[in-house]
Amino acid sequence: MDHLSRDLPEGPVAIVGQGRMGTALARSLRDAGTEIVGPLGRDPDVGNAPVVLLCVPDGAIADVAARLRLGIVVGHCSGATGLGVLGEHEGFSLHPLMTITRAAPASFDGCAAAIAGTTQRGSEVARKLAMSLGMRPIAVAEGDRAAYHAAASVAANFLVTVLGLAEDMAATAGVDRGAFLPLVETAFRNWEKLGASRALTGPIARGDEKTVALQRFAVGQRCPQSLFLFDALVEATRDLAFNRTAQK
Repeated sequence: MDHLSRDLPEGPVAIVGQGRMGTALARSLRDAGTEIVGPLGRDPDVGNAPVVLLCVPDGAIADVAARLRLGIVVGHCSGATGLGVLGEHEGFSLHPLMTITRAAPASFDGCAAAIAGTTQRGSEVARKLAMSLGMRPIAVAEGDRAAYHAAASVAANFLVTVLGLAEDMAATAGVDRGAFLPLVETAFRNWEKLGASRALTGPIARGDEKTVALQRFAVGQRCPQSLFLFDALVEATRDLAFNRTAQK
């Protein structure tokens, strides 16, 4: 681990977990010059590795950690799970804030990574591993993990759900989803620059309730199974628009 500071454990990093995250981290860390063992299965022989990074499902972390010898630094890659599941180990967590797919090799460069540690050394291991991949480490307190991970789910998973409704409604009008890509990209850029309340546009932001009613009727007719989602989004967007007005 030559590129890490001298006060960190000497020796390889063992990656446990042969899924997308474990495979991607093992490859990228190796390419960055870190000596890697693995990715290994869930019943691992980590050899003399002083640092072990568990890239296994959240429900398996405690079981795998319990099989490892004491005296090593053990981390996991979960965003929502706390460090208590690592038991008596000196622990850390490293959660890259990105989506790993099988479609293309992962590039961690430039993304954020939530880090935490049970000790200063644990935190330093997480920070150095993140930085060796070009990630920007951000410290997330134990009590904030669920809120942080909920934000990640909204930003990635729930956004796709909303786009799925747009895709379904567009299909009923004979319009391909690609036609809406400029709208999505502009909305994202505005949110990035301005934040949610100032980036909001559309009929609700303008107070055009007649158009909203027409939209609701169309959703009820063509995608009735999604009307509850449309209604929830309308109410949330009204709140956002109201807050923007109140801030002026």
